[in-house]
Amino acid sequence: MTCWYEGPLAAFDTETTGVDVETDRIVSAALVVQDGPGFRPRVSRWLVNPGVPVPEAATAVHGLTEDHLQRNGRWPAPVMYEIAEQLAEQAAARRPLVVMNAPFDLTLLDRELRRHRASSLGRWFESVPLLVLDPRVLDKHLDRYRKGRRTLTDLCAHYGVTLDEAHDAAADALAALEVVRALGHRFASRLERLSPAQLHTLQASWHAAQARGLQAWFARSGVEEAVDPAWPLRPDLPAAA
Repeated sequence: MTCWYEGPLAAFDTETTGVDVETDRIVSAALVVQDGPGFRPRVSRWLVNPGVPVPEAATAVHGLTEDHLQRNGRWPAPVMYEIAEQLAEQAAARRPLVVMNAPFDLTLLDRELRRHRASSLGRWFESVPLLVLDPRVLDKHLDRYRKGRRTLTDLCAHYGVTLDEAHDAAADALAALEVVRALGHRFASRLERLSPAQLHTLQASWHAAQARGLQAWFARSGVEEAVDPAWPLRPDLPAAA
């Protein structure tokens, strides 16, 4: 029987104007679908004119200038609809979706849908849930005592995955997908008996525990920063309040 990490997977990634999920905007996104290891991936890309200034610091990361986005990007509303529609198709196909640091990308997409479509990401998955695999959460749980950073670039180096164009949405999505396949093989004895649905549920608990640990570390260090335990999607602020 084929294990989930050897079967069909999809991956989603965004590039943005910044790191605040409540106020920043998506400027590019990509969905990568691969039927199995070694298969040619199918890639959908979106370029967005966010309608707000693009900070130079963000451009320095992903290389997308405000002028380029204004000239070539599409308006956000139809793009957010198309992205949500394609993610819903992955859920309907029961194809797991790899999202590195899912609470960032999925929450930002949710806020964009609320902002431009008067909708929410959750509405697209009321009948068939999205099954998310987050390499950051998986790696931190399965190899919790390894020291060092755990960015996508770091995970690629650790698991032997090539990442040629970091901070390109499609390249990052494919790399995250390959990291999850490599992680699955490395920890096969602990993962092969778990279904993607079971893993989705477990990751919510693992992330919450990881968040509590980080929050405790901040408290000991005198750092005033809140760590949200929600995964893979943070609740909207009115609901949270």
